[in-house]
Amino acid sequence: MLRRSGRRSKKAGEEEEEEKPMENGVSPEQGATEALPEVGRAGDGAPAACSQPSPRVRPRLVFHTQLAHGSPTGKIEGFTNVKELYAKIAEGFGISPTEILFCTLNTHKVDMQKLLGGQIGLEDFIFAHVRGETKEVEVTKTEDALGLTITDNGAGYAFIKRIKDGSIMNLVQTVRVGDSIEAINDQSIVGCRHYEVAKMLRELPRARPFTLRLVQPKRAFDMIGQRTKSSKCPGEGKVASGKETLRLRARGTASLEEVPSAWEEEAARRVDDLLESYMGIRDVELASTMVEVARECLSPAEFAKSLDSVLGEFAFPGEFVAEVWAAISGAKGGRK
Repeated sequence: MLRRSGRRSKKAGEEEEEEKPMENGVSPEQGATEALPEVGRAGDGAPAACSQPSPRVRPRLVFHTQLAHGSPTGKIEGFTNVKELYAKIAEGFGISPTEILFCTLNTHKVDMQKLLGGQIGLEDFIFAHVRGETKEVEVTKTEDALGLTITDNGAGYAFIKRIKDGSIMNLVQTVRVGDSIEAINDQSIVGCRHYEVAKMLRELPRARPFTLRLVQPKRAFDMIGQRTKSSKCPGEGKVASGKETLRLRARGTASLEEVPSAWEEEAARRVDDLLESYMGIRDVELASTMVEVARECLSPAEFAKSLDSVLGEFAFPGEFVAEVWAAISGAKGGRK
């Protein structure tokens, strides 16, 4: 069930009748007890006992969506997490949810700065990138780091979010940002989280060739993805519009929340940078969750304990947790 928190912004369509769909609007005076119907008023002769409160109308969050390589526009609603979001998109276009590699917001291009992460603005337009051609590449690991930043779609597919300039993988021209990693040395990694895939790649022995099976997103003629991006992406993870966002969580249901404050966005960006440098992954949702945990803590020790209770499966090293706390505290100290 979607929960609304924070202030409510007025949306278009609030005056529509209750039986009409409301796209990301709310019923009049949402969250308050609705007025009684106009019966039983003094002078009309109707008994007051007949007055009954009308049922409260729940807000309907409706998002527009297209397949990134081209399709009619569809509408989706009624999802509470990423897997359900993909299922709704797939149902609308008559495809399998496993065909969807990832989604971008407000652009059909393979733009990792517009990647759908843990938040969707109420006015954001969702583009679903689906499976295209499969390819295999053989690479010899001559250095410990391959130069890849890995993320995942929250529904079973890990894919390449960044390729570092001058790295081993940057020299392999057939490997591109947006490619989903389906198998490493014929071992399927479908269903693995991005940090698990990054760990597998780090642990591959040096001076020995290995094979990656990749699936590239289906592309329209004008979709040219960038092969490399700077590790600094100030706009990454931000939603495009709206004072409220739909927050999609790895655990639990989605909720309507206020847009994060400036210091929280800066803290999440710093933590995301640390995730990339320590683990070879970027994950705005994970970074935002760590900021949320830190917000309720008063000391590094309390933060480490809380982080372990919420994200214990990551087994973050102590020195990394200390750097995360310092990064968040620095952003909080510099807030306006």
